[in-house]
Amino acid sequence: MCSNSRVRWDGLRSGEEPGLFDVRLLGAPGRVVSSPQFAGITFYEIFARSILNRVPDSSRVPFRWTINPYRGCSHACRYCFARNTHTYLDLDAGSDFDSKIVVKVNAVEVLRRELARPSWRREHVAMGTNVDCYQRAEGRYRLMPGIIEALADYRTPFSILTKGSLILRDLAALQHAARRVDVSTAVSVGFVDTELWRHVEPGTPSPLVRLEVCRALNEAGIRCGVLLAPILPGLTDDDEHLAATIDAIRKTGATHVTPIVLHLRPGAREWYLAWLERHRPDLLGLYRRLYSRSAYAPPDYRRAVCAKVHELALRAGIGASEEARNSSRWEHPRRQAS
Repeated sequence: MCSNSRVRWDGLRSGEEPGLFDVRLLGAPGRVVSSPQFAGITFYEIFARSILNRVPDSSRVPFRWTINPYRGCSHACRYCFARNTHTYLDLDAGSDFDSKIVVKVNAVEVLRRELARPSWRREHVAMGTNVDCYQRAEGRYRLMPGIIEALADYRTPFSILTKGSLILRDLAALQHAARRVDVSTAVSVGFVDTELWRHVEPGTPSPLVRLEVCRALNEAGIRCGVLLAPILPGLTDDDEHLAATIDAIRKTGATHVTPIVLHLRPGAREWYLAWLERHRPDLLGLYRRLYSRSAYAPPDYRRAVCAKVHELALRAGIGASEEARNSSRWEHPRRQAS
């Protein structure tokens, strides 16, 4: 392994603890774990030096801090913008991203230390903004209950975005936290076409299951909206798909709907377009036109699609939150690498 990779992995180290570290792990301390219960997935356990990530001031997202206890994501969404972050560790942005999951096993301990600093101003912290904190790994490592408790103990407001149903495991913890700090959640559902779901989001719970999660959170007093994302050009941007999705969202009591059109960054671009070439080569011309100059579709196209979603949501009587009214703030989410 090259020296640059060793440096990158060394940056994730906070100390040495007998029995946990294995210097053979990609040139860095840690432990490699495989389990029959997680067939095809390898976990790389590491100690992180920090867990609170500062968002650049130039970013247009409405938060300044994030927490990402994992790198890589077994949801395996073909279009995931975070894929390229795996290449920083000399892993590939394709199958490695889906199956080689880095776990910050000391996340709770480090978070409590950072929150206890006198300089911490109890600013809002967003989770699930890079990879899903409720992906399958969380079922094994159970980092989120401790993270939620720590944020509540230090009076730090937070939000969680997820495609996972595992968040319901922590419903009681979320309710307890919500009595002390501002807590909000959102599920990501870009469409309700189950055949398409199996192709482009193969490791996730179905869209309808995610919408049931939204319903359960709202009924439990944890406000939850829907990030209608990504909207896939030529696949889910038509009136029929959007109307069906909005109608399904309406039944959940979602607090708001925020649409985001697909953006294709390096890593995600190659992986997604390779899938498109295999399954829908007729759409390659459209994607070349829309994404030839940028990772983002042209502004006019994005505005037209988002306006259509907002109109459908208004007709459906879905409440408009500040996020929904200002969805342009989310169109270029420069989310943090974990």
